[in-house]
Amino acid sequence: MQTTELDSLVSQTWAKAKKTGFKLVIGNKNYSSWSMRPWVLLNAFAIPFQEIRILLRQPDTAEHIARYSAAGRVPILLTAEAPIGDSLAICEYLAEQFPDLGLWPRDSTARAVARSVCAEMHSGFTGLRSAMPMDIRASYPGQGRTPEAQGDIGRICEIWEDCLAEFGHHQFLFGDFSIADAFYAPVVMRFRTYGVSLAPALQAYADRVAAHPAVAHWIADAQAETETLNAA
Repeated sequence: MQTTELDSLVSQTWAKAKKTGFKLVIGNKNYSSWSMRPWVLLNAFAIPFQEIRILLRQPDTAEHIARYSAAGRVPILLTAEAPIGDSLAICEYLAEQFPDLGLWPRDSTARAVARSVCAEMHSGFTGLRSAMPMDIRASYPGQGRTPEAQGDIGRICEIWEDCLAEFGHHQFLFGDFSIADAFYAPVVMRFRTYGVSLAPALQAYADRVAAHPAVAHWIADAQAETETLNAA
């Protein structure tokens, strides 16, 4: 895409998103892996939104979240039409609203695989989630190595290896940064916190994700937070 075309597309995106008045309700950045995914995606693709941060595990947390959604969970994308809960549903909605941005891979096969690995991340890896909760500010090398977590780590490494080799051209999982990378960004945070050793190619991928401007922005905000919770 030529620079002038890209500038025009970005301008149109900003105009449309500003008109919709997106607001994203999230939890603490240090702990809320589900909130991280759509926040990173919105920032990575320069889609304007207002951030509403609600502190988790406080006496009034449920009351604050209930103002935006009866489901009682973050993240929530507030749109002109309706509130949208669940990180995957939010990402799918954004992909439909801005089809020219390529939030999913443009190739149909790659797009199907990307959706598949995001769905697996969305519904699985409970061993990793339980044993290695996201806590960006912390460092727990060697902890959380339950058999279930080790099995999940192995499967995630397999996904990364396959996607990078088949579609990623050794950049992001499907070449350009996409929903898939936003979905696995919290896993990168967990691997950093718990000192998970990766093969060189996978460590290079994890480093690229962490260095992406949208992810780096989230990390900086998480490190600036002062709240301390039991990691989740």
